[in-house]
Amino acid sequence: MRSDLDIIQNWIVDGSRVLDLGCGSGELLAFLRDKKNVQGYGLEIDADNIASCIKRGVNVIEQNLDAGLDNFASDSFDVVLMTQSLQALHYPHRVLDEMLRIGRTGIITFPNFAHWRCRWYLTVQGRMPVSEFMPYAWYDTPNIHFCTFRDFEALCHERKLKVLDRLAVDQQHQGGKLAKLWPNLFGEIGIYRVSRP
Repeated sequence: MRSDLDIIQNWIVDGSRVLDLGCGSGELLAFLRDKKNVQGYGLEIDADNIASCIKRGVNVIEQNLDAGLDNFASDSFDVVLMTQSLQALHYPHRVLDEMLRIGRTGIITFPNFAHWRCRWYLTVQGRMPVSEFMPYAWYDTPNIHFCTFRDFEALCHERKLKVLDRLAVDQQHQGGKLAKLWPNLFGEIGIYRVSRP
């Protein structure tokens, strides 16, 4: 399992009801079902990922997150997850609101576009960063909103959401002293757990 998913699973209590937005191949939901007796559903738009979920026996619904989550009742899940999808949404603020309408807590991960390597690349090259971690050119990237930790925390404050936990990690999902001291500069990926007040 991806190391960020391993971090996330530690924040999920055994027997929880979990909704995974943009669940990919269903790897995390299958793990949670097998190891933590979680009742889970995934939302996914990619046909190949949906097929992978079905092969794993993961409950999956084909759904575009930008179209909203009106088909779910309020407080119908304990945890709503969204890993590496926030920056690819047209309306991330609306999806965040919906996550915490239908779930008690939300867990969100996203790349930090204020990381020092991004800043350095932009300063030296004068172009949007392209790397192994973010391998897309500016014109074909699925990332349509470039977010930093400060941006995300400002959005949480604006939406009156409480940040319960925050980890700033590198590409291998390891934390370090510099990322703890200056997360917006040295953290490559943010892993947040949030709730309503």
